[in-house]
Amino acid sequence: MRQYFRIPAFFLITIVAAPAPAQVADRTKSQSIVGISQQDQGPASRPAPFLLPADLARSLDEYDRATIAKDTFTLAALVTDDYMLVNSDATVQDKASYLADFLVRGFKIDPYQMELPVFKMFGDTALTGGVFKLGWTLDGRHQSRRLRIAHLWVKRGGRWKIAYTQLTRVPE
Repeated sequence: MRQYFRIPAFFLITIVAAPAPAQVADRTKSQSIVGISQQDQGPASRPAPFLLPADLARSLDEYDRATIAKDTFTLAALVTDDYMLVNSDATVQDKASYLADFLVRGFKIDPYQMELPVFKMFGDTALTGGVFKLGWTLDGRHQSRRLRIAHLWVKRGGRWKIAYTQLTRVPE
């Protein structure tokens, strides 16, 4: 039997700190890596809640933590061998190239907030994403841009993995 978490679409997802292992399963705790804070504009503005499978929620948490921590071991386990990343400048990276970026000396991604979260389920395939401001430092130079991100997740061998990521620049 699958376990689900309710995640209303009017929630704002924010990476705040690395969680203790017991907190990973609950994406609604403010102490977890993805603290969810309600952006309430009244009952009329609330869309119906979305049910996210618990194992996908855990994988999404793992991905968020590993990205900020530059944990290539965890990231390698969370993306498929045929993973494809389409960057906001239209360049394409495979798994090896994507992971190599995290090993560049002086590269660091800032914690980020995911706004307008998207969650869609299609059996053992899922789409997650949203809009966020990506900030990073490379060679002592800080840069940032606002992006829309979409991850295509597939369930392989009982584990959720990202098969495809698309980044699109959002005009400021």
